[in-house]
Amino acid sequence: MKEKRIKNQKSQVSIYILFYAFLSLFILSGSLLWIYSYLNFLNREINSFQALNIAESGIEYYRWFLNHFQEDYQDGTGRAGPYKYDFYDRVGNKIGEFSLNIRQSVQGVRTAEIISEGKLVDNPNIKKTIKVIVSIPSVAKYSVITDSDIRFGSGTVVYGEIHSNRGIRFDGVAHNLIKSSLITYQDPDHSGCREWAVHTHVNPVDPCPEDNPNPDNLPLRSDVFKAGRKVGVQTVDFIGITSNLSNLKNLSQNGGFYRGFSGDNRFGYEIILGEDNFQLYQVDSLISPSSNCSICESRNNQWRCSSSNSRYGLSTWSVRGKTFLGNFSYPSNGVIFIEDNLWISGRIRNKRLTIASARFPENPNTQTNIIINNDLLYTNYDGTDIIGLIAQKDINIGLISEDDLKIDAVLIAQNGRVGRYYYSSGCRSGYLREKISVYGGITSRLRYGFAWVSGDVRVSGYNIRELIYDSNLLYLPPPYFPLSSEFYKTIKWIEL
Repeated sequence: MKEKRIKNQKSQVSIYILFYAFLSLFILSGSLLWIYSYLNFLNREINSFQALNIAESGIEYYRWFLNHFQEDYQDGTGRAGPYKYDFYDRVGNKIGEFSLNIRQSVQGVRTAEIISEGKLVDNPNIKKTIKVIVSIPSVAKYSVITDSDIRFGSGTVVYGEIHSNRGIRFDGVAHNLIKSSLITYQDPDHSGCREWAVHTHVNPVDPCPEDNPNPDNLPLRSDVFKAGRKVGVQTVDFIGITSNLSNLKNLSQNGGFYRGFSGDNRFGYEIILGEDNFQLYQVDSLISPSSNCSICESRNNQWRCSSSNSRYGLSTWSVRGKTFLGNFSYPSNGVIFIEDNLWISGRIRNKRLTIASARFPENPNTQTNIIINNDLLYTNYDGTDIIGLIAQKDINIGLISEDDLKIDAVLIAQNGRVGRYYYSSGCRSGYLREKISVYGGITSRLRYGFAWVSGDVRVSGYNIRELIYDSNLLYLPPPYFPLSSEFYKTIKWIEL
């Protein structure tokens, strides 16, 4: 019995040994399998990262290419892609390649879509594809940009970025960044100390900055500047961003629409935009101001007034008589050029237009204006409808303008200002208006403004001024619009 019991114990020990040996082998095998899988995972991740870097290199190469050949979307070959390039490591070994496909987004806009696929020589099944949109930003990136001192009164609401090369007084509500190239300045609207170059008189009024002020010490005023404010930023080159109007004239005569000077006894033209075509009128006469109506402006800090209509000066800028000239199709390149004053209104659908007004040869005494007295509207607000207006001198809102005026457009006053003259109370009911909304952006060399105040009391113009930035303009500006930079920038990045 004893011998049999010993044999049973030996059998049980053998079973335990086999069980633990099997369990150890199972654990070891699982560990080795896990280690193998983890090493494979690390290897795939490293290869994926390398493929992504190769794809990124393709993007950077073509962005470099576009910055040297800004309108070449075919890699210098004159044919469609894809364009393939080998990729080498730093010791000269080929480790992969990238393949590029390029597409210009819209005619007349320096915006391109670049798709880059990167892969490795050792593991060609691992690929990474990136799509980016690169663009040279246009002046349409700003809600308001100006080369002069500027004031935004109470009742102004702005949703886009504002920049001035001079000083800014802002007494409304800003939902985006407000910037000035100065640190402090002397506000021309009143005497007193030098003030911050972006400041407000909304209570509590900003304190006067100390001598040699630090731009980082701007008081926090989130009630006015909801996204903040900056001073001492880089100056914007207005000479560089003003459009080459003669180039637009040439484009209008080659694939666009052109109309010349209307004559010394006429005042210009009126365009009423429609969904499929536009109506063109010749403006024969303007509404005369009443005997007690004073029309005034402040230009370069000089105040002048008049009570008469003028083709190039102070006026009601309101049409009385006009002659119908016909219905016209929209031009293929989207450029309309009028070599005279231009009144414009209407609504577009699925159109992208740049409309310019200028008279040549260039003469400060005969510079032309664009006038908007009635709604100018989009049908779609997704970037398929875009209007850019460029005036050689001013963009005006006339005396007889809509009480609730809506303007969907980017406005550029190349040598003058975007705004409305001071119309006195003697001009009757039109001198005070209720609300103006601009959905787009404003570029004004001189001081912009749709209202006039005495102290803080409005005495002429619009009570509510609403400026809403159209975010589609960042990479889909109007065709052939002036640029704010010399180089392409990446504005959208997607891994496919």
